Amino acid sequence: MSDSMKRRNTISKNAVMEILTSTSKALSHDAVEKQLNGEIDRATIYRILNRFCEDGIVHRVTSDDGKQYFAVCRKCEDMGAEKNKLPPDNHFHFRCTNCQTIECLPALVEFKVPRGYNVDRLNCVLIGICKDCRN
Repeated sequence: MSDSMKRRNTISKNAVMEILTSTSKALSHDAVEKQLNGEIDRATIYRILNRFCEDGIVHRVTSDDGKQYFAVCRKCEDMGAEKNKLPPDNHFHFRCTNCQTIECLPALVEFKVPRGYNVDRLNCVLIGICKDCRN
């Protein structure tokens, strides 16, 4: 039995997951904590988010400022993560400098690396103005 199958489903886990699934954006630990209004302590939120990542339920995005964000990606399969044999968190994200949100890009972004290099993982955040702010 896998570790994720052995783990209990708790009220705290359900509360964090509800917050993550209620948005299409990636959320920082601070944003999750703020939405919980002190109902769950900071360390427990970190543990839950890390376990979700370990279990492949949520992926972690490290932004250009070093801050970590967490997202339930509904678009990973559509973007060809399986076809490219990359884990679902290995795709491009976009950080808006206006509204400060991070989101999974809704389409596969192609890239090339110099000959002789083999990409196993990537962490790429494109930075600019999102389509909502641009309008």
